[in-house]
Amino acid sequence: MTAPAAPRRILVVCLGNYCRSPLGGRILADLGGDAVEVRSAGLIDKWDQAHPEMTAAASALGYDLADHRPQQVTRELINWADLVLAMDHSVLEQLRGIASPDTTAEIRLYLDHDRDVPDPMGRPAAEFTACALLIEAGAAHHLH
Repeated sequence: MTAPAAPRRILVVCLGNYCRSPLGGRILADLGGDAVEVRSAGLIDKWDQAHPEMTAAASALGYDLADHRPQQVTRELINWADLVLAMDHSVLEQLRGIASPDTTAEIRLYLDHDRDVPDPMGRPAAEFTACALLIEAGAAHHLH
């Protein structure tokens, strides 16, 4: 009998770990089950919970962000991961600068086709909903 494979470690990163990456992390964890271990982080450390509008948008889709506590990305977190997903090109560029030269983590955009997940911060509630739907739609291709 073979031992079960270790879970794939996925780190999802946005600017503040306040809107986009908390939801991306939650969706990947929920859909991936025991096959993944997921964390999320932000480039800056400013908040102590997920954005209320994103929490509401997530809840409408069946995802719970109530217990989310933002954290700042570190080189250690990047090295922990097998896959690091940046929500936009700006975050991707900064992550590549933070990562150690010998990291084995694959670092790429969350969405395929070189697309950014737009930051809904400071926008109307409808933008959070649209963002949440985009994040949900983009999750599945990270789990195969």
